[in-house]
Formats: sequence, C-alpha cells, structure tokens
Amino acid sequence: MTLETLIIGAGPAGLACAMELARAGRTCTILERDEQVGGLAKTLTIREGDDVFLTDIGPHRFFSKNQYLYSFIEDLLHEEWRKVPRLTRQFIDGKFYDYPVNAFQVFKNIGLWRSMRFGFDYVWALLRYRMLGRRIDNFEDYVVANFGRSLANFSMINYTEKIWGIPASTIHPDWATQRIRGLNLLSVLKNALFFKKGADGPKSLVDEFFYPQFGTGRIYEAITKRLKEVNADLHTSTAPTRILHDGKRVTSVEVTIDGEARVLRPDNVVESIPLTEMLGLLDPPPPPEVIEAASKLQWRAQVYLFLTLDKDSISQDNWIYFPNLDIPFGRVAEMKNFSKDMCPEGKTSLFVEFFCFEGDKVWNSSKEGIEDMVIPFFERQGFFKRSEVRQTYLWKRRHVYPVYDLQYLDRLDVIKKWLDKPENLYYVRRPGRFRYTNQDHSLEMGIIAARSLLEGRAYDFDAIGAENEYFESGRIYEKRV
Repeated sequence: MTLETLIIGAGPAGLACAMELARAGRTCTILERDEQVGGLAKTLTIREGDDVFLTDIGPHRFFSKNQYLYSFIEDLLHEEWRKVPRLTRQFIDGKFYDYPVNAFQVFKNIGLWRSMRFGFDYVWALLRYRMLGRRIDNFEDYVVANFGRSLANFSMINYTEKIWGIPASTIHPDWATQRIRGLNLLSVLKNALFFKKGADGPKSLVDEFFYPQFGTGRIYEAITKRLKEVNADLHTSTAPTRILHDGKRVTSVEVTIDGEARVLRPDNVVESIPLTEMLGLLDPPPPPEVIEAASKLQWRAQVYLFLTLDKDSISQDNWIYFPNLDIPFGRVAEMKNFSKDMCPEGKTSLFVEFFCFEGDKVWNSSKEGIEDMVIPFFERQGFFKRSEVRQTYLWKRRHVYPVYDLQYLDRLDVIKKWLDKPENLYYVRRPGRFRYTNQDHSLEMGIIAARSLLEGRAYDFDAIGAENEYFESGRIYEKRV
C-alpha cells in the first residue's frame, strides 16, 4: 500500500504534524501503540460511580515563545483554553519554599547563620570558577559555580540526582543550561528586590500559564476530531513491526492493523517513538558502532500513583517538589489547581510521581507497596488522612527521561550521523531525538516536520527549545477577543 506520509506515534509531535499536513490538504496515516492518543500529554478519565476525576500523565503547563503555537491551540480549544496562576513550591525539611527561589523566604526559613553560609559559599564559588578559572565539566560544577555549594546541595543537586538516579558529577552540564541558565544567587536576589511583572520583569519567572479546562489531553483529542473530519487514517493499539530501508530511503513499513498484516510504502516517515526502539525496527540493522552507542544510552522511567480524596483541597499548589533523598517520590500535582473541572465539587486528587529505572525496586513494586511509600508520609506531614483516600491507581511508563550522562552527546552523535542518511525519515520529539523537551517544543517539532515535507526544506529540529536560557522562560499572550 503506497501512501504519502506515515506518522509513527500520536503524541504531541505526531499529531501536530498530521494537523499541519491536513490543513495543507495533504493525507497521512498515523499509527499509535496505545489505545489513547496524546503520549505523555494524554489525560485519563477515572470514574467512581457518578464522580469523574481527570488527570494528566504528569500535568503540563503551557508557555512558549512561539506565537503560532498559542494560535494553533486556541483554534482547537477556544473557550476551553484558559490562563492559570502558577504556584509551585519545594518541600524541604518540613518547610515550603517557593520555586523559582524566593531569596527572602529562604533566609527567613533557614535563619541567619545558614544564610550567611550560603553567601560565603557563593563568594567562594565565584573566586574558584570565575576568577581562578576552574572548569565546569558537569551539572554539579555548574550549580556550585552559580549558587555556591551549600545552596546547590540544599535544593538542586539532591533533586537532580533523584530525577536521574546518577551522581550530579556524572550529569552533563547541558541539563543545567537547559533548565537554569541565567539564574544564579545574585540574579535571584535581584529578582527579589526589583521584580516587575510584564515585559520589564525577568522572563525566567513564569507566574501564569495556559491550561485546557478538561486536561492537556484535550488538545490531542481536538486534533484527532479534526483529523477524522478530513478522513485521516489513524490507528490506535497499532505499532510497526519492521521498517525496511536501502540506506538512502525508508522503502516500506510492516504493521498489523485490525488483525491484518500490511506492508505500507510511504513517501515519507515521521516518527516519535523512542530512538533506541526505532533502531531495533530497522532492516537491515544499523552498523555495530551505532548499535553499541544506542545500547549505552539510558532512560529514566516513571511510576505514578493517583489518589482520589474525600477532601476539598490539599494545597493551592499546581506542583510541589520534594528534593530530600529520604522521600521516595519526586513531586506531586493537585489537578484541581490546574482546573476546577478536573475533580467533582468538594473532592480533590493527587498525582504522585516516582523517578526510577525500569526493573528497579520502585518499578517492580505493587500498588500496595507504592501506597505504603506515599500515604504514611502525607499523613505525618498533615496533607491528608488515610481515611480521606477514596481510591488509588497505579501506572508505569518507560522511556520518560533521556539520561544526560557525560557521554550521551558523543553516543548520540554516532547514532544521528547514521540515522540522518535516509532522506525521507524525520525523527522528532523527546523520545525520537533523545532530548528533553516540553510539550510546546514537541508540538513545534511536529509542525516543523510538516513544513519540511510541504516546503522541501531541511529544518534543524535540535534548534527547537535550544534557546540557551532558562528553560521555564516564555511568555503568556493575551487571547484574541
């Protein structure tokens, strides 16, 4: 079967690509392994009798520097696309701290002596790294150079090690430049003293964002509806079994659709499945050096516990981060603080995220085992009582975070040089490029992939989201009236 474009993966990038092609009057076929579209940005529906709870697979607040993306989503969601105030805090040693850092709050919570130690360590770091020229070779070096050892240990190194499961000294400095470039102790103090909202304020501090009324998955449900209106060919619970190529082009893709084995012969292939899985589907297989490089790339998985509660509210936070290493989970989200329509009236829910490696203790734990890691802690800290928990739900996801170890770029370079050879193959999104991206960057990659096909131009996918400044920067625009 010959077709114009085959899109493998109906996450943000794949569906954005399909949408752009449909707008241009072009046809495509989309394959999605899961039953539901949206990838890591899908929204799940939990029904408990007459009560309905909605939750994302990790909530996604939306902000971007790309005006086209705002218009793209507003056109899909209209009045469902709403602005939300941001409140995100860290819970450290039993106390709350604003995130990004509120310097005055930190000093108040930790006291004069420890505050002085933070200041002394920052001055020492300036001397060592800027005046004496000590090299920044890894994430630990970067945060120590910009915040001093004490503050870096207090809220950055520990949480980063919890996310990646490896020492901060073995994490590539790319992770720091993506997430916190432009922030240091001095800039935090300046922001605290001179912060102004609007265009004159620091772009690194996002205090509001957009979010769909019924969860971020509504974006992808709306795209799917539009695609069906133009008779796009979308198949869920379907994945390719083999991708054949001649070294210059992908020639065919083998897949089973509705129980029938098919051979698709696409003019172009856009894929957003995990890079390491993609390589395993190729026939003939990659050369040994590519296979070896791919085998050394690491992924972090996640385990999620979702709790529904007979309680009106736990906090006002969108997210709460838990950097302390003795707390097994990394962060939680209260979904009604993104949109009140995510929970029944008078009820709330909590989405708890664990960072892990596939096959480790957390990954292999049962729902009851995960509950025992979570519920006693929240009871002790006064968040909620066990008696207020209605139901719990457990999910696990592989290939969530590409691990930025010190060698990842060299390995990725070997893979990309070979994978770039087929001229009709476009690999996009966080899994597809082994690159940490937010939802907006994945959408943009899909749109750029479509434009590459429509215009016959080669765009640089790695330039998307690589602004080399604080990753949570961006702007909120005013919706059209």
